[in-house]
Amino acid sequence: MEEKGVRIHRKNALSMDEVVEMYIREMKLASGLNTQRIYAAWDEVSGVGAFTLRRYFRAGTLYVTLSSSMVRSQLWFQREELLRRMNEVLSQDPLFTVDDGKVGYIKELILK
Repeated sequence: MEEKGVRIHRKNALSMDEVVEMYIREMKLASGLNTQRIYAAWDEVSGVGAFTLRRYFRAGTLYVTLSSSMVRSQLWFQREELLRRMNEVLSQDPLFTVDDGKVGYIKELILK
């Protein structure tokens, strides 16, 4: 049985994408989710997830601590390409919130 006045009109209906985006903004989850997406982009693009000890993102800089000095030396010369590819992966990720004030695209990569 349907009560009068409780009917949802089609023009007011929202898509699931819109609802999820509103929920993420309302619950202030965008920064944490963006950070996790950045870490996933690092693992995907660099291919050295097994050698990664720690990752930390702050103010546009991704700090990565690696367990192998040889891997770090090889990646050092590929920093610009890694940055470009990680930001490309992030731009195609539907869960990455571009306009989040705290956590956005990666501007610098520091390898330790």
